[in-house]
Amino acid sequence: MQKNKKYTVQNNPLVVPTSDGKIITEHFGNATNKDSNISIAHMIAPAGWSEPYQTPEFDEYTFIIKGKKQFIIDGEEIILEAGQSIKIEKNTRVQYSNPFTEPCTYLAICLPAFSMDLVNREGL
Repeated sequence: MQKNKKYTVQNNPLVVPTSDGKIITEHFGNATNKDSNISIAHMIAPAGWSEPYQTPEFDEYTFIIKGKKQFIIDGEEIILEAGQSIKIEKNTRVQYSNPFTEPCTYLAICLPAFSMDLVNREGL
C-alpha cells in the first residue's frame, strides 16, 4: 500500500507565453497547478524590458539571482542587485523594469498567486 506523499516535485514547470521578451517559468501557481494561494516563478527580464505600472491585489516578493532590476514604488526608484530581495505589499502602485544592459534573472513569489485578474495593469 502506497502512503500519500506530502510533497510535490515540480519536473514540468510552465513557460508562460509573453510578447515582451521576458521569460516566465512558473513552478507553482494558477497557470501550473491551479493553486491560487501562491505562485512561484523563475523570471528572466531582458535588457531594456519594462512593463506598465500596476497595483496588484497580492504581495509580491522578488529575489534577484543575477543582474539588476528597477522598481518604481509609489514614485520612489529602487534598484536591486544579485543577492538582494524585496517585498512589495498588495495594493501598492509599482512599475517593474530592467533599463540596464544585461538580463536580470530573479524569482517572483506572489501571495495570493499571480493572476491577470488581480494585477491591475494600467492602460490595459
